[in-house]
Amino acid sequence: MSDQPAYGKVLLTFARNSLIRDMTFRTNFLLDCVSSVAWSLMNIGFYLIIFTHADSIGPEWGWGKHEFFVFLGTTWLINSLVQSFCMPNANEFSELIRTGNLDFALLKPIDTQFLISFQRVEWASLINVVTALVLLGVSLWHLTTRPDDPIVIDPIVLFLYPVYILTGAAILYSLTIALAATSIWLGRNQSLYDFWFYITNFARYPMEIYRRGWGMPLWGFFTFVVPVLVVVNVPARLLAQPLNPRAWWEWPLAGFALVATASSLLGSRWVFNRALLSYRSASS
Repeated sequence: MSDQPAYGKVLLTFARNSLIRDMTFRTNFLLDCVSSVAWSLMNIGFYLIIFTHADSIGPEWGWGKHEFFVFLGTTWLINSLVQSFCMPNANEFSELIRTGNLDFALLKPIDTQFLISFQRVEWASLINVVTALVLLGVSLWHLTTRPDDPIVIDPIVLFLYPVYILTGAAILYSLTIALAATSIWLGRNQSLYDFWFYITNFARYPMEIYRRGWGMPLWGFFTFVVPVLVVVNVPARLLAQPLNPRAWWEWPLAGFALVATASSLLGSRWVFNRALLSYRSASS
């Protein structure tokens, strides 16, 4: 019989316990949900105002109103997954160090990074998954039924889209856990959310806007060094600007996204383990 814990069951237990905790304070949970939905509606309103003055973001790039809303819905989908499963735990990592509770995490018969990363689920943040799916559905309906040049979505794309949603979430998770691990060296890392906002802010827009003038260094850095630009751009393109799924030569960016995901996960694992080697327990 294997001594390895069933990580799927452990994750479900974490999710169930988090839901019980949230339902204990239902008013707070509902207010968080309403706040998230209100924020999403304000974002939609903001971009609707922009598209009353412009038909597209760069006519040569193909990001019209509904294409961009597919991009926006994809952004919400990925961010909501990371903010629900990863950010609450990463933000509390410094508290585990400060209070000495990291000692207990290290003693448990389960991978420490897994335990640190997923022991709490922020269910209220998952409401953005619903708003994202609604926005995606409405936008794709407009794109597939428009009289002039409607898009045709290949069934393979419908399979690849959730795969690349997960790869995008994995890249952001890697960035999050690497930033959280710096708490061991820096102490109480209050700037985690600041770093998160500053870096991921570049992923909120189509990558073409950076490929001009002095934006080229930003495009290169946030595509190939810290690959946040591929997080949303790849899955959003699958739906809004569909390529031929069987024409492999059209997919260099999609192929690079897989390489970037593997590299990010391995890199964050190395940073996390390296940081743990520098940790001194509360009893030492």
